[in-house]
Amino acid sequence: MTLFYLPGTASLLEELDKKLLVFLRDGRTLIGYLRSIDQFANLVLHKTIERIHVRKQYGDIPRGIFVVRGDNVVLLGEIDEAKERDVDLEEVSVEQILEVQRLEAEAKQDQERQRAKALEGEGDCSYHRGCLPRRLLALPFKVLRGMDVCACVCV
Repeated sequence: MTLFYLPGTASLLEELDKKLLVFLRDGRTLIGYLRSIDQFANLVLHKTIERIHVRKQYGDIPRGIFVVRGDNVVLLGEIDEAKERDVDLEEVSVEQILEVQRLEAEAKQDQERQRAKALEGEGDCSYHRGCLPRRLLALPFKVLRGMDVCACVCV
């Protein structure tokens, strides 16, 4: 470890050839060895796996060499391999974790649909959270000042 600080993407030079965990903007988690970077923080990962977490289970999908555009990186950190072995998560097959992930996403969509349906008559649409119902629009302007009034079709 060096005692000086490298600004910007140059600080990633210290992470070359180390095993890294990378969170992407689309929600994916990658684990691999950093082999190369450039001035835009684009990464080349080697022996990469995509790890999918659902509740207390995880599954690893081998991806090989993976090029990541720097704009898509949310978080990047070195993995302590000793601590990685001591996780209290259950490893399952790729097919199982993909099925569990699909079921979880469907349940979340159903829950969001039910929430939107419940709020439909209240004037609070599922897109604009907290908009005022149409019946309040008849109030004097000084009462409505500073409140968000939604102009969408739901109210």
